[in-house]
Amino acid sequence: MMRAILAACLLCLSVAAFAGQPDAFIAGLAALKAGDNSAALADFRLAAQQGDARAQGMLGTYYAGGQGVPQDYAKALKWNRLAAHQGQALAQYDLGTMYDNGQGVPQDYAKAVKWYRLSARQGFTDAQNNLAAMYYNGQGVPQDYGKALKWYRLAAQQGDAEAQYNLGVMYDKGQGVPQDYGEAAKWYRFAAQQGDGDAQSNLGAMYASGQGVPQNYVEAYKWRVLSKATLNPGSDDYKITDTAMSALATGMTPAQIAQAQQEASAWWAAHHKDAH
Repeated sequence: MMRAILAACLLCLSVAAFAGQPDAFIAGLAALKAGDNSAALADFRLAAQQGDARAQGMLGTYYAGGQGVPQDYAKALKWNRLAAHQGQALAQYDLGTMYDNGQGVPQDYAKAVKWYRLSARQGFTDAQNNLAAMYYNGQGVPQDYGKALKWYRLAAQQGDAEAQYNLGVMYDKGQGVPQDYGEAAKWYRFAAQQGDGDAQSNLGAMYASGQGVPQNYVEAYKWRVLSKATLNPGSDDYKITDTAMSALATGMTPAQIAQAQQEASAWWAAHHKDAH
């Protein structure tokens, strides 16, 4: 949840200061950066009461997640709605999420789509991804793979791993676009390089079959190893991945398996430097 609040702060910093004493909001950001959550909350509440949409959106995030305050969807709805009506993209996304999940309001996919779209048009990647999913699944709108592709692509081009994976799936299956394994592998790779386990699994499968990429069992095994590391032992996906790796290993030499494991370990170390 704190990650979401810090991400909200970064978004807010990109917006010009509102008129009408923006100092309370800035003070809230400073307090949050310093780790003083209570002071930050007090400053955000003051700024929100003065009509600052950024602060209103922050309060919505706090109450929705129960960060520093008891979780309260009614209050989250109140503050998100105020900020959303002022055009605050994060609040519009959060409001869409609340309608999508029925949090504080009756579940309403059509209203979720409305708010996702307003946020997505401002370039908010999470909203673009969710709007794409609504079109993909036909929730709140008629199912439309073409529009799903459009919004997944916009989010994917901004580097959103989930959207990159979903775009890969659409090329893989030929949904809304002619089937293109090369494009599927391209987008799976982008997402896989960001640590998306599903994309790593699918990229591994493509290397194993030689679809969209030259067949390469070492690469296939490497990506399967990395995907497996993201799964909970005992889960169905874990068992499926384990079975796929065992089948793959039957066509590999011990040296190839060792090479794949070494490459997977090197990739993991390079992408998790902060964990050391």
